[in-house]
Amino acid sequence: MVKKLKIYNSFKIDKAHKSSVILVGNFDGLHSGHQKLFKESQKYKKKFKLNIGVVTFDPIPKMFFNKKIKNYRISNFDQKVLYLKKFGVDFLINKNFNKKFSKITCHKFIKEILSNKIKAKYIFVSNNFRFGHRREGNVKLLKYYQSICNYKLINPKPLKKNKKIISSTFIRKLLEEGNLYRANKLLTRNWTIEGKVQKGRMLGKKIGFPTCNIDIGNYVIAKTGVYAVKIKINNIKKIYRGIANLGYRPTFKQKKILLEVNLFNFSGNLYNKKLSVEFLRF
Repeated sequence: MVKKLKIYNSFKIDKAHKSSVILVGNFDGLHSGHQKLFKESQKYKKKFKLNIGVVTFDPIPKMFFNKKIKNYRISNFDQKVLYLKKFGVDFLINKNFNKKFSKITCHKFIKEILSNKIKAKYIFVSNNFRFGHRREGNVKLLKYYQSICNYKLINPKPLKKNKKIISSTFIRKLLEEGNLYRANKLLTRNWTIEGKVQKGRMLGKKIGFPTCNIDIGNYVIAKTGVYAVKIKINNIKKIYRGIANLGYRPTFKQKKILLEVNLFNFSGNLYNKKLSVEFLRF
């Protein structure tokens, strides 16, 4: 059974969660590169009998600074929480990334937040981690502050596949290019979109099987076309097979990206239901 994960929206955390193993980053998609960090952190949890906490940001800073970026995420917040539970995380600090927070200097982030408020014992970050106002903080600065702020920085080598560093950016690129097979391999699971069924063109009734229209929100836009998919309704265990068409539909002002899902062997009204669509093949 997956244990409960405590979620904070600020750096005011329970005493029991202070002096923990802390991982900092966006962790979008929780791919195999991230999983390496989490597996390593588990060793520290076990050896020193500490909790594991994650500090992450919402929206992703890149989306905050560039408002034109609408479709970027590999996974949504609920999916992230589910994956973090599976990786043995005890608590999550999901900090709202706003204008005020973006002005915090890298030195202040280390001294006041990581050290004074969270009292991190071990800090795990990836090699390319940048933080603080104008992204001036980096791994080198975190190393410098280790003895001053009484924590140890753990900075494992990035995971590579075919000499390529596994990153969320790389996986987004694979999805955009239609290389679903490789993206799923690096995610260690099938890429999945969650969304509510909206009213559509009612074409499904004419075709003879239900067609569901799903707004993909701020998920990354994979290559448009037809996919083989597996579908869950309202997170119920029963799985339906189907096909999904990801494409643009003209509206009055602009083209809108829409996911149209056809479920096989299903009858019923799916309007407003939450669907989980797992992408198997392109």
